[in-house]
Amino acid sequence: MSVVGFDIGNENCVIAVSRQRGIDVLLNEESQRETPAVICFGEKQRFLGSAGAASATMNPRSTISQVKRLIGRNFGEPDVQRDLKMLPFITSEALDGSILVNVKYLGETHTFTPVQIMAMLFAHLKDVAEKNLGAPFSDCVIGIPSYFTDLQRRLYWNAAAIAGLKPLRLMHDCTATALSYGIYKTDFTNAAPIYVAFVDVGHCDTQVSIVSFEPGHMRIMSHTYDRDLGGRDFDEVLFSHFVAEFKKNYDIDVNSNVKASTRLRAACEKLKKVLSANLEAPLNIECLMDEKDVKGFIKREEFEKLASGLLEKISIPCTKALADAGLTVEKIHSVELVGSGSRVPAITRLLTSVFKKEPSRKLNASECVARGCALQCAMLSPVFRVREYEVQDSYPFSIGFSSDAGPISLGLNNVLFPKGQHIPSTKVLSLQRNGLFHLEAVYTDLDELPPGISSKICCFTVGPVQGTNNLNGRVKVRVQLNMNGIVIVEYAAFVEDNVDEQRRDATHSNAEKMETEHADSPHSEFDLTRKGKSTRRIEIPVSEHIYGGMTKAELSEARERELQLAQQDKNMERAKDKKNALESYVYEMRNKLVNTYRSFASDEEREGISSTLQQTEDWLYEDGDDETESAYSSKLDDLKKLVDPIVNRYEDEEARAQAKTHLLKRISDYRNTGDSLSPQVRALILGECERAEQWLTEKSQQQELLPKNIDPLLWSSEIKTREHDFDKTCQMILGAMPSQTHSGDSKEPNHHASDNHS
Repeated sequence: MSVVGFDIGNENCVIAVSRQRGIDVLLNEESQRETPAVICFGEKQRFLGSAGAASATMNPRSTISQVKRLIGRNFGEPDVQRDLKMLPFITSEALDGSILVNVKYLGETHTFTPVQIMAMLFAHLKDVAEKNLGAPFSDCVIGIPSYFTDLQRRLYWNAAAIAGLKPLRLMHDCTATALSYGIYKTDFTNAAPIYVAFVDVGHCDTQVSIVSFEPGHMRIMSHTYDRDLGGRDFDEVLFSHFVAEFKKNYDIDVNSNVKASTRLRAACEKLKKVLSANLEAPLNIECLMDEKDVKGFIKREEFEKLASGLLEKISIPCTKALADAGLTVEKIHSVELVGSGSRVPAITRLLTSVFKKEPSRKLNASECVARGCALQCAMLSPVFRVREYEVQDSYPFSIGFSSDAGPISLGLNNVLFPKGQHIPSTKVLSLQRNGLFHLEAVYTDLDELPPGISSKICCFTVGPVQGTNNLNGRVKVRVQLNMNGIVIVEYAAFVEDNVDEQRRDATHSNAEKMETEHADSPHSEFDLTRKGKSTRRIEIPVSEHIYGGMTKAELSEARERELQLAQQDKNMERAKDKKNALESYVYEMRNKLVNTYRSFASDEEREGISSTLQQTEDWLYEDGDDETESAYSSKLDDLKKLVDPIVNRYEDEEARAQAKTHLLKRISDYRNTGDSLSPQVRALILGECERAEQWLTEKSQQQELLPKNIDPLLWSSEIKTREHDFDKTCQMILGAMPSQTHSGDSKEPNHHASDNHS
């Protein structure tokens, strides 16, 4: 059995699997270790992953990429609008302000949410993994950016569920990287923790984490990020440079042409990689637009000057990560640089100046997140035995709660889960309530969040309380910030004492009273007795409303829609396979008719079949170019009805010769056995041998007089039947032979029964 880790990048995805022998990265259908995060809608089917990327240039309007940037975001956000201007597909605003993707499919305009698009990608990656593993699976761990909000985490979870996956955890990218780094290290000591900085420069973002390592233990001390600084931003610098250059030199406006923009962006990405290893690089694109070939040239020094603003921004999350961790640069043992956008030499130089040491590249920059996720999945799975290793992650945002009566007093800044809170973490709220009420989870510091994010997370409805009129009872609510970074209410109960509460009433005001208890406190499990008093506990129902989230009905509808789309894809693939089979059959039979099968078909048959083959070929390239599986199957069956008689004659000639040889050998075996038998039995056996041999000789002579291009008089199956009858008769004669007729140690050879042929 295997467990799987997914790294869903903005540009590419990586699938890693934990097996008994270790962690492997799986190859996709094109034997690549990275799968493009692309979904392309054709006229009648979707093209996913590598197939989608191959179709992007020809069909840009219906090719969806970088959907990771759109999940849980609002259409009107300035950052979203900036992203959408770079992307070729068509989007619109939903009634709730979220993003909708519009594509042409099956002759109509279809609308999908980013969650549905992400589910399609998950389903494709699941299919790739299952083909590699040779078995279905559902358990997995998925890497996510540390800056993902509660809503984005829930929507990622929903997308995985729509695809039929069962995530055991959503894991921060840098946490997964740190796990894949630390679990194999043997040079950590108990003397003092080792602090390592992980800098992940991805396609669209930069994440930095400071991690403390000790033997058998790792702890995330800080998560910082820049959501809008990644490898694609460096590509965009080159893109803008060459757009201006081509407008000046060739009088073309690349921004006005979607296909030209897509091709130039792809060329700029390749150019950036070339500049990472060379001091200068050319750019050549044939027929970019208006039938013009374009040429460009840039030096690494010029590129770094153009990108100087971006390079300066990389230092900001680095210094912030050190500050949040409470460490100085001198305490950092090493800096690990990963991510698809990390190969720019200037980034390495800048990080060296920030951390006073050169970044290390011990980890595979593109695969470390997926490997860490696969490791975590193995640790969470009951199937695998992994050595003890504690992973203590943290949450980068502060979370508080408010109720119907206003913000709940929770101490400093009304924060229940402060920034840097280790996850999972559970706390218990104790409130003076005796009826239905609402609790709303909120982010308490918007400065910690990416721009444009609402402070509201979700609202929990607690109650009503059944079976009590006690006005002095307490409601205890167990709140958890789980390992996925999602806020949930695990449990709520109404607790009342069965004693006189008059004295307690005198000490409580009518104002709302609140206390918090940590999950590991003695009273965190809703004790039924406290200080000798008997108490009664009544469980209270809790329902939740996620702002911007999916309802159960929407989730079910999305699952059904994904199944329908997948079935349509399968139908089209089967139709393509059947079309290819028909086309191959036409070419194969046309060749064999004039070579292999020539002597087994009459002139009339050859002419008729050749004509039908030509008609079928013409149909394939005209009316039959885009037909159903049943149409291709029907054409193939019609051809086989014409060709099969000729194929049968050809194949039976060789089979007939083998059957004759086998029957003659059986006759010879029985004749040789007769020397050890009584005269009566021997005479019977020899008589059967004579009759069988005579039958075969007569039939063979008649067959040899016939031409090969008509059906045989003697089929191989008829010879096998005759052999079976002959063998059965001889066995009956030998079986009926009295034991006293045997002489000495003579006995029937064992091979009689074993060589039986039917």
